[in-house]
Amino acid sequence: MDTPEATPLFDRLFETSWEVCNKIGGIYTVLSTKAKTLQRLYKDKTIFIGPDVWTAETPSPWFTECRVHGLSGWASKAKLPEGVSVRVGRWEIPGRPVAILVKFDGMYAVKNEFYGEMWNRYGVDSLHAYGDYDEGCAFAHAAGIVIESIVNTLGKDTDRTIAHFDEWTTGMGLLYIKWKLPQVGTVFTTHATSIGRSICGNNKPLYDYLKNYNGDQMARELNMEAKHSLEKAAAHQADCFTTVSEITAIECEQLLERRPDVVTPNGFERDFVPPTAKKFNEARAAAREKLLNAASSLTGLKFADDSFIVITSGRCEYRNKGLDVFLDVMNHLDSTKLCRNVIAFVMVPAWAKEPRADLKAAMGKKRKSRLDDPVITHWLNNPDSDPVINRIHGIGFKNSGISTDEVTMIYVPCYLNSNDGIFDKSYYDLLIGADATVFPSYYEPWGYTPLESVAFGVPTVTTSLSGFGQWILQAFDNYFEECGVNVIGRNDSNYDGVVESIAHSIEYLTCADDETLAKIHLAAIATADAASWTNFIKFYEIAYGIALSGKKQQVNINQ
Repeated sequence: MDTPEATPLFDRLFETSWEVCNKIGGIYTVLSTKAKTLQRLYKDKTIFIGPDVWTAETPSPWFTECRVHGLSGWASKAKLPEGVSVRVGRWEIPGRPVAILVKFDGMYAVKNEFYGEMWNRYGVDSLHAYGDYDEGCAFAHAAGIVIESIVNTLGKDTDRTIAHFDEWTTGMGLLYIKWKLPQVGTVFTTHATSIGRSICGNNKPLYDYLKNYNGDQMARELNMEAKHSLEKAAAHQADCFTTVSEITAIECEQLLERRPDVVTPNGFERDFVPPTAKKFNEARAAAREKLLNAASSLTGLKFADDSFIVITSGRCEYRNKGLDVFLDVMNHLDSTKLCRNVIAFVMVPAWAKEPRADLKAAMGKKRKSRLDDPVITHWLNNPDSDPVINRIHGIGFKNSGISTDEVTMIYVPCYLNSNDGIFDKSYYDLLIGADATVFPSYYEPWGYTPLESVAFGVPTVTTSLSGFGQWILQAFDNYFEECGVNVIGRNDSNYDGVVESIAHSIEYLTCADDETLAKIHLAAIATADAASWTNFIKFYEIAYGIALSGKKQQVNINQ
């Protein structure tokens, strides 16, 4: 007897984010890698909604406008407010999901009226808004109107429809749907609380004092009232509230005063990793050649082919991302006798002015000579205030090549987008050449950078204050040979101990034999496979089920 086909979990899922077809940070990675699995499970039932911040002169490289059954017809007849328009098409990522880009300029004209409505209904205090608050809210308001129009035009009373909103920037969209479409299940995901990030960014201790912090009070103190108020309202009004790790769930419970219903860890896909050993080895060799050439061209030195290349990367958040720790680790190693010399790269986008012309010229020459300030690849607009270059100079890294040097330090303060003028390779195309990565974060709700690293088989060191690090501690034995990862315990009072522990981890890797390194490489890849969306999508399905069950609709979660 044939088994009846399972009823799909939902009929239509809208997911709204500022980073749909708009590559800015980690949320883009979350959505763009999750999309392939959603497409496989729920073909074209997911509609991603993002901001149309593009022009004919600077189009989005990730979006193709094209006909989509049902939606294109809706778009041609939709009666949207003046100054709001849409483009329907596909997001050019694996799975090619449906995407709608929304122009939202018209929302600024009704901003004050809308803010008043949100204050009266949900207590959102926009009075002290500044910076990017108005822009995020205008987009979210327009996205909510677009969802309302689609549901009212194409939907049926029996539809199981979910509207999922990511981060405070889309919170107004969730509240609008709550107001106008109460039959739609809503999900709100915070990938990091705005007030928690602000506490850390202002050099205040988050973890030792977390239980003593009041989110509303801290928002007033740190001038974060509008964003915090909106985020808190969205969290409380959502039918299902989620976040990406247990450490951030604890933060939400204290600062937003609602415990997330589900922790939805960030999955990953290894599509970008060369599929065969031959192609992998070729890509790794090309990356190492480029990295070693840059180091030689800056310093005038000849580096051994087996030099130990270690990378840190991510947002330019000096304390939150642990850039301070990384530099101090390298300083510690510089006075340690290592089995292999270390070349350390800080690949963090800053306010780069231009690629160094002298470096670019030197990379094309066989004979090298030491350049001025041989610790940086791109000149900065603000060298006097950039914390990374100032700390590098303060420590005294000179890349002089004298016999006591164990570490060569290189700062790459630009986006590695294959067009930076020095490497002209993407971050992934360079990451594959590393021997290790270090991400000693202080504030890291999840942490894609270490997960990207192990996807390439590159061992990584991170901390227990990252969501990824906590997942490793729960799922594996905390040894390189077991998972390709070493998680260092970190808190508000053990900075020096963290530096020393990470230095020991890197020293161990520099001395490991080929057999051990091969074992670590395979363990790292296995860890990345365990974090695939195939394994993690079930947590989102649970969230979707909760959102719909709040609407008294039948759900069927495919475990």
